[in-house]
Amino acid sequence: FFFLMIRRPPRSTQSRSSAASDVYKRQVLLGCVLSLDNGLGQKPPMGWNSWNKFACEINETLIQQTANRLVETGLAALGYVYVNLDDCWQLSRDINGYIVEDNNTFPSGIKALSDYVHSKGLKFGLYSDAGFLTCQKRPGGLMYERQDAQKYAEWEVDYLKYDNCYAFGIPVKWRYERMRNALNETGRPIFFSMCEWGFKDPAHWAREYGNSWRTTGDINDTWASFLDILDRQVEISHLGGPGGWNDPDMLEVGNGGMTTSEYEAHFALWALLKSPLLIGCDLTTMTEDTKRILMNEEIIELNQDDLGKPGVRLWQRQGEHGLYEVWVGELSGNELGVIMFNRGEETTQITVSYEELKWNGQHANVRDLYARQDLGLIAGELSFDVPSHSVKVLRVSQSHKQKSARSL
Repeated sequence: FFFLMIRRPPRSTQSRSSAASDVYKRQVLLGCVLSLDNGLGQKPPMGWNSWNKFACEINETLIQQTANRLVETGLAALGYVYVNLDDCWQLSRDINGYIVEDNNTFPSGIKALSDYVHSKGLKFGLYSDAGFLTCQKRPGGLMYERQDAQKYAEWEVDYLKYDNCYAFGIPVKWRYERMRNALNETGRPIFFSMCEWGFKDPAHWAREYGNSWRTTGDINDTWASFLDILDRQVEISHLGGPGGWNDPDMLEVGNGGMTTSEYEAHFALWALLKSPLLIGCDLTTMTEDTKRILMNEEIIELNQDDLGKPGVRLWQRQGEHGLYEVWVGELSGNELGVIMFNRGEETTQITVSYEELKWNGQHANVRDLYARQDLGLIAGELSFDVPSHSVKVLRVSQSHKQKSARSL
C-alpha cells in the first residue's frame, strides 16, 4: 500500500508507466504464459535478511560480519545459508539501463560481496521491486527486468526478493511474470521471493511465478503484529509445498519487541507453517535465548521435513483467560508436529485427543521440542498446562508396539 502515499509520479515515471501499460496490453493479446523453472525451493529457505533490524542502514562491512557470524555460531551448519540484502543497496542505472550499486556503502561492489559470502559456503541474495521505484525510492525493476536479471546472474546472486511498490496500477501478475521470465532466461537458478503483500491472494496463483510469496504486509516486532499475520495464514496454510511456499514474512526473534516466550511461539509456528526462516536480528549481539530459539534443530526439522506439508490450525477455542488453539502438521515417517498455543493472559490447560489429531492409535511416543525431553508413551490425548503467550511444541510418533505391528 505504499503507492497510496504518492501525490503524482514524476514525468519520466509517468511516461514509463504508459509504456509499460502498452507492453502489457500487447503481451496479453499474445497470451504468452510460462512457468517458473529453476528447480529451487524443495524446502523452505533459511538464512538472514537485513531489513527488520537495519532497514536502510546497511553496508559492506555489516554483510561481511553477518556472513562470518552465520558460520562462527553454527547457524549455517543448521541450514541458515542465505545472506540477503534488502532495500537500499542500489543507487542508479548506467546509460545502458543496468543497475548500479551504492559505492559509498558498498565500495568493493556487489560482485565482490557476493564472492565473499560464497567463500564462506553461503548463498547471496538481493532485493528489488516490481515497480518503477523500490519502497525506499531506489531504482525499481519494472521495464528493466532483462538487464537486472543478467546483472544478478553475472554477480552470482542466489536469491531475489521482489517487492511491490510504485507500480501505479499495472497488473501484478504481468509484472512478476516479466521478472520470472527474465530470471529463467539467464540459466542461473535464483530463488524468486515474491513480496506482493498478499493483496491479490497470491497463495492461490503464485506457484507459477515464484518460489515463495508474501501473504501479508510487513511484520513488525510486536505481539499484535505476530498474531495478525498468523491469523491470516489460517485459510491458506495448506497451499504451500515443495517448490512454492507461503511467506508470512521474516523472523523478528531477537529484536527486543516481544518476550522470550512470544519469540518461542513465533519461531515454532513459522517453522510448522513451513515458512521461510529468515533471521531478522543483529547476529553480532544475539542473546543466549535468541540463539537457543533460532538454533533448536528439532524445531528446524519441523520446517525442513521431507514431506513438505505445512501445518494447519486444528481449532481455536475461547477459555476463561483468552483464546487458545492447536496447530498440527503431518511429518514424514507417519509422525506429527503439534503446537498448543495459549494467547491468553493466564496459564491454561490445553487438551487435544488423538481422534481430533486423526492419529492412528490410542498410544503415541511424545517429545517436547523446546524442553528437548522425551515424555514417554502417552495414551488417548495430549493435555498440558501452557503458560500465557506461550507454546508447547510436541513431536508425536508411533509407539514401539505400533511400529512392530506395521512391520509384520
